Amino acid sequence: MRELILALALLTAAPAWAQGASAPAQAAPLADDPALEARVYAVAEELRCLVCQNETIAASQADLAVDLRKQIRQKLAAGQSERQILDFMTERYGDFVLYRPPLKATTVALWVGPFALLGVAAAVLVINIRRRRAASATLSADDARRARDLLAEDPR
Repeated sequence: MRELILALALLTAAPAWAQGASAPAQAAPLADDPALEARVYAVAEELRCLVCQNETIAASQADLAVDLRKQIRQKLAAGQSERQILDFMTERYGDFVLYRPPLKATTVALWVGPFALLGVAAAVLVINIRRRRAASATLSADDARRARDLLAEDPR
């Protein structure tokens, strides 16, 4: 009986222990200056995580994002401006690292592509609707004759 109670106690404690072990603890800001930390996150919000690719460096918990935030913090503490840091990251990783890449010849597909795809999808939809309407509106001569025969029959 004692073993059963011990097993039940361990089983009920296991989920809480596992959750506590896997949940990330709230990290204290690494900079003593809250203004510096706010600037770090403002710059990090402008940069894409190269590992996650759909998150900013500020939101990502990937090791690379953590390292890049540290690098941003060091550069800001050394007196570099936000623009200088963004330029450095772009020079190092390309325009892809920017969460909002600039409009230029190499990135025009990123800006125009979604709208072009939406236009193509709308055109395909309109063409399909028109074809279906045209196909259902016209009856062959044989179909028209059968329809007249069916309507002419007396149901009694």
